[in-house]
Formats: sequence, C-alpha cells, structure tokens
Amino acid sequence: MEQITPSQMNTAQHVHFHRTELAPILALYGRMVAAGEWRDYGMSALRDVAIFSVFRRTAEHALYRIEKRPKLRLRQGQYAVIGMDGQILKRGDDLRQVLRILERKLIRAVG
Repeated sequence: MEQITPSQMNTAQHVHFHRTELAPILALYGRMVAAGEWRDYGMSALRDVAIFSVFRRTAEHALYRIEKRPKLRLRQGQYAVIGMDGQILKRGDDLRQVLRILERKLIRAVG
C-alpha cells in the first residue's frame, strides 16, 4: 500500500485557485487598492471551495468573497461573488464575467 504524506493529502483533497484564475482576481484587487477601496486579502483552500476574501481593514469582516466551487460547475456556475451579508451578487462559469460586478463598484469609486 502506497503511503501518502500530509502535504500530498492536503493538496489532493482541497480546491485551489489556478494561476490563470488568480491573475484577473489580483488585477482587480490591485485596481481597488489603488482606488483606496480595499486594503487586504486572504485566501482559503477548503475541501469543497476555494475562497479569496477582500477587506477594507485587516481586522474587519470580508467585504466580498470570491468563491470557486467546482461541484457547481454544471449547475449554477463554479464562480461566485458574495457580499458581506452573505448575498450572492453574481454567479457563473466565466470568472471575468463574474468579477465585472466588482469592477462596476470601481467605476463608481473613481467617478
């Protein structure tokens, strides 16, 4: 029987954002930081979901969560933007399209 190390076990069973998924998320994050809207972020890789949380201040609750749930890929879409109150603001299979809901807030912040 093959032995699995703890590091292999954690990565094999958890959902992560891929580099190609992180690129548009971090680009949006950078623009929002430059606009003074966001100041910090956190990432979580759990068994069923990967979460990118954004904060106005480090000690506060997350303003928004960008979630990836691969099990919902064929139903509602694997990506979602969720507000501070837990309301799903946008869901879909195209990450860039889902992130547009937050880019609209950037336009309002700059304008």
